[in-house]
Amino acid sequence: IKGLEMTKALIIGEVLVEIMATTIGNGFDEMQSLIGPFPSGAPAIFADQMAKMGHTVALVSCVGDDAFGRLNINRLITDGVDISGIGIDPDRPTGSAFVRYRNDGSRDFIFNINYSACGQVNKYADIKRSVADCTHIHIMGSSLSTPEFVKLNIQAAQEIKAKGGTVSFDPNVRKEMLASGDLNSTLSMVLSMTDLFLPSGEEITLLTLAKEPELAIQELLALGVKAIAHKKGVAGCRYISKETDINLPAFKVDEVDPTGAGDSFGGAFITHWLANKRPHECLEIAAAAGALAVTRRGPMEGTSSYEQIKSFVASHSN
Repeated sequence: IKGLEMTKALIIGEVLVEIMATTIGNGFDEMQSLIGPFPSGAPAIFADQMAKMGHTVALVSCVGDDAFGRLNINRLITDGVDISGIGIDPDRPTGSAFVRYRNDGSRDFIFNINYSACGQVNKYADIKRSVADCTHIHIMGSSLSTPEFVKLNIQAAQEIKAKGGTVSFDPNVRKEMLASGDLNSTLSMVLSMTDLFLPSGEEITLLTLAKEPELAIQELLALGVKAIAHKKGVAGCRYISKETDINLPAFKVDEVDPTGAGDSFGGAFITHWLANKRPHECLEIAAAAGALAVTRRGPMEGTSSYEQIKSFVASHSN
């Protein structure tokens, strides 16, 4: 994609393996069959999607000196992610997430992030070198789960904004994180620096006083957000700025696993947004990337190349 050589994106956050239950039910209160490990972590999926589309992207994180860490590192290297900012903790294991789907489509998670290698990101990751040559940072709510990740994301965003760069923000906060008062202030701080906001569903009102979507949109734009890419699942997606308001329906596909679809959407959208593509094209490519992601089992298995996405768009009516 022309123009991508002008920017380098940065993302700071968790890298982990995902292990999935093969049956639908409520949680892990009894023995059951599992499948995995899959390379995972929302920031890793996002970075992988951008890299597959040809964008230069650096990921800052930390993994253990173990097979799970190598599984992730090898996948990211293969797909073109700059992993020079990923540290290796010799003592702690790579982060993990056990996932089981419920009958209504919601999910139960058991995470180990805080006490995994990710919890040592400030000790082993090379953040200074990664920030130095990046002009955009993407921040994810899930990556604000530890004080170390919060500090690194805020500092990096401030440095990148100070040199004229841009910030995108996906507030994909896990439900167990929402009770934290400190988190709410952190999310507000990130929002104050945000150029592009990428909420999913009801997250459009997560950080606003207004609790009605249209009023929340006006509040966000008044706060200084330049554009909003609203992911609405099967209801499609929407792009809103002060000048433009575009709705696109969702591509129709057979869903296998929705994990990572929002991250693929975000990675594809921002790849085009940074290349100054028209909002409609950004939405269409992102919607296609998200649709492709749900057709594959495993969080990172559904990331796609630009050629795959263009082929999908050509063969599907939107």
